[in-house]
Amino acid sequence: MRILESGVDISHQYAKKVIKEGDFVVDATAGNGNDTLFIAKHVGESGHVYCFDIQTQALENTRKKIEKNNMQERVSFICDGHQNMDKYIDQNIKLVVFNLGYLPGGDHAIHTRPSTTIQAIEKSLALICKNGIVIVVVYYGADSGFEEKDAVLKYLKQLDCKKYSVLMHQYINQVNCPPIAICIEKI
Repeated sequence: MRILESGVDISHQYAKKVIKEGDFVVDATAGNGNDTLFIAKHVGESGHVYCFDIQTQALENTRKKIEKNNMQERVSFICDGHQNMDKYIDQNIKLVVFNLGYLPGGDHAIHTRPSTTIQAIEKSLALICKNGIVIVVVYYGADSGFEEKDAVLKYLKQLDCKKYSVLMHQYINQVNCPPIAICIEKI
């Protein structure tokens, strides 16, 4: 058994600390639905998850996973870029989760981009309530993601420390560019 956790495991640990029954949360990158399902379980019947992706395949994968677990009433599926989340959400959000990169098993040419990701993080910071968090898991390596990783880290380093705490979890001696988990708390 490993003691140190992966970026996704770390993101789930932080999410569990902040999400309560009845909360409104955002999965900014639906992917294959693993985070959507995880957070839908934690918001309970009175909470809600807004799930974004630009790929219909990602939303369909996620929808199937949510329906299989009978939680479709808890989730809104939105086929739009995460940088537009403020067009769909008008209440305080407790948690926003991003998994940057491309759809696992999908076309590597379709992936998150630095400019729209930073716009989406900015919108997330405006939407989350005090003590809410934004979690960004950065996937990079092989054929993509280095430019986005650098741009996101540069942006997050300049956030006002009186308004936000930013914590980065990163393995520094592993090969193959393991994901980086970043947690931003609004204080």
